[in-house]
Amino acid sequence: MPPVVNEPLDMVYLATATMDSHGVVTGWSEGAQRLLGYRPEEIVGRAVTELWAGETAVEAVGRCLAGRSRWSGRVGLCRRDGHRMEAEALAHRVVADGGATGWLLVFAVAREPRSPEADAAVGAFTQAPCVLAVFDTDLRLVRANADMEAAAALTEDRMRGMRLVELLSHPESEKAEEGMRHVLESGERQVLEAYLRVPGESREHAWTISLAPLKDRTGRVYGVCFAAYDTTRRHQAQERLLLLNEAGKRIGSTLDLAHVAHELADVAVPRAADFVGVDLLTYLDRGEDPPSGPLSGPITMRRAAHRSVLPGTPEAVAEVGELDTHPESSPSAECLAEGRAILYQVTDELMVRWDALDPVRAARIREYGIHSELVVPMRTRGVTLGVVFFARHRTPVPFDEDDLLLAEEITARAAVCVDNARRYKRERMTARALRRNLLPRRLPDLAAVEVTSRYLPSETWAGVGGDWFDVIPLSGARAALVVGDTVGRGVEASATMGRLRSAIRTLADIDLPPGELLTHLDDLVTRLAAEDDPDPPEATGATCLYAVYDPVSRHCTIASAGHPPPVVVTPDGSADILDVPNGPPLGLGTLPFEAVETELSEGSVLALYTDGLVEGHGRAIDEGLEALCEALAQPGPSLDALGDIVLRTLLPARPEDDVALLLARVRALGPDRVATWEIPPEPAVVSRIRREVTARLMDWGLEKLVLTTELVVSELVTNAIRYGRPPIRLRLIRDRALICEVSDFSSTAPHLRRARALDEGGRGLFLVAQLAQRWGTRLEVHGKTIWAEQDLSDD
Repeated sequence: MPPVVNEPLDMVYLATATMDSHGVVTGWSEGAQRLLGYRPEEIVGRAVTELWAGETAVEAVGRCLAGRSRWSGRVGLCRRDGHRMEAEALAHRVVADGGATGWLLVFAVAREPRSPEADAAVGAFTQAPCVLAVFDTDLRLVRANADMEAAAALTEDRMRGMRLVELLSHPESEKAEEGMRHVLESGERQVLEAYLRVPGESREHAWTISLAPLKDRTGRVYGVCFAAYDTTRRHQAQERLLLLNEAGKRIGSTLDLAHVAHELADVAVPRAADFVGVDLLTYLDRGEDPPSGPLSGPITMRRAAHRSVLPGTPEAVAEVGELDTHPESSPSAECLAEGRAILYQVTDELMVRWDALDPVRAARIREYGIHSELVVPMRTRGVTLGVVFFARHRTPVPFDEDDLLLAEEITARAAVCVDNARRYKRERMTARALRRNLLPRRLPDLAAVEVTSRYLPSETWAGVGGDWFDVIPLSGARAALVVGDTVGRGVEASATMGRLRSAIRTLADIDLPPGELLTHLDDLVTRLAAEDDPDPPEATGATCLYAVYDPVSRHCTIASAGHPPPVVVTPDGSADILDVPNGPPLGLGTLPFEAVETELSEGSVLALYTDGLVEGHGRAIDEGLEALCEALAQPGPSLDALGDIVLRTLLPARPEDDVALLLARVRALGPDRVATWEIPPEPAVVSRIRREVTARLMDWGLEKLVLTTELVVSELVTNAIRYGRPPIRLRLIRDRALICEVSDFSSTAPHLRRARALDEGGRGLFLVAQLAQRWGTRLEVHGKTIWAEQDLSDD
């Protein structure tokens, strides 16, 4: 528009000055000297009112300084030569580098502008549907349209000759002027983004600023066209999308209810609200089923998380972890009962209602100036989980329907994560309850070993593992020590562990040797995997270590199915890893399991454990085994204390995997508690053996058991002579029970049957079963052993 932008630059005189908060001039520009004739040294330090003529001007200065941040008006000025002149004045409050406040004054005196041509170009300029202005090469405003006048809250006449930084004292104005200088120098267009509040508006707006060079026919740049478009709604939509995207990334990083709630609050503050509180229904704490039907009446919830733009979140009614009861007619109870979000503005009528309903909450609202709230129910998959509060008190703009939709979307995403955490917590609690019922609640008190155990479930959210341990009493005063680890986590792993533990107890009850027992267990795991999945993965199965200790011989027989080796601590305090052949994990069925036998000194400690004790935690398994040996070698006042030392030394506060530890201090049964006879295969020897057994019982002070023991010995020895193969051996062991064992080299196991009235035989084992507390048969490498126990608890 050449008729507009080619106006001479000297038609406007522009002057700027600064003054402090008391109205004393602190700065004087060259333009001010041209306009009023005063040199800087003549005016700096004087009151600005000395320059203004008339009482109205003095009053204007007073109004300007009275609590305002911006003032404009027409004033009379006194020149140095004594003449009076009229000028437009604009004052901005500014903050100096040192923090002191002051004012920037801009004066403009314009000559009579030429009348604009009444043509289409001028009309298009003045009525363009955007903020439009033209600046000259000194970045002074030459023309402005109606939207520019509205944005600056000044008329074109008052703005003419001013720079943008003088119209709007804001850092974004300085960036825009830098862009205009670049346009003048390069002749290229510039597009800028700005976010600021213009005069007369209560909230900031987003602006897209287009800067274009104005050129004459020769290509000379004689000005800049400034066009600004209000893109607030588009900016807000982009911000909401970014916030939703961030919520999708940040919320739900773990399966911890409280952590998910904190992530929701962290995402929403301050971008969506000044305060966010997340309250969850209390059934989530207990892992119970969600309540059926709509919620009604006063509702008690637990504050799971909250966050505020204020330090310490002082506006919160309840602290994190505390219970808070919401009255029946409260917004939170209403939104849960109706299943919909509620948006409300805080009004006097609402405060009167809240004063009667919830005075504590009403007092907080007044104290912190909360003016707008959103209450959003947290629901997903038909399950009600809690409620989320969004409030504004520092942001002046109240919530609108778009904010409500945003809050609902964020809450919905968090609700899915909370429900996932709820489901996982319930499964975890179920798995732990199942594990508590499947693991031994109390270890048996045996003469062969003194035992203590430790079990630590992992504190990570990968799920409860399948670690287990057991101590099984065996015949002949022996003890079986078991530790294992199933593949997988959760209820399925716990159920598999229970199956394996039951199977081991059954196989141990028939006295299978360790290697053979693991072979049977391997077959069982293979069958279980095939039942669950016809084509199971190769890694399906478990690891297990099975050890049998005999306190009479002090021999310990151990077999391993892919499990870490045990550690033995000798009475002198040295700890060494036992060299046990490591077979394949259970479920592969590829190789046999080889057992190793070692002799243990009385008082030695045998340590069995799962891999969670020595693996992970930032170290290799070799380092973990070395640390375990060092921990076990430390002196401890008791076996329990030694277990605590091991866990404290090797494990962090939150173990990455489940950990099972079983410590057994072995004991020995000396010759004074064991009697052995080699039996010739002659029936006549039975009477002599009875007499010698009776004598030994008398020496042990077991006179009450003489009759029953004679009968048991007679029957077992007679059967061995009649049906077995030599050599035959009788052994009595005085433990917490009197154990009678008869061994021979025949592998044929006897069977208990009911003899008929005229049968000459068949009553021996039936009689033994009636007289003994327990009895049974165990197969050995050569032959078998039939044993019977009589309880000594009353002796």
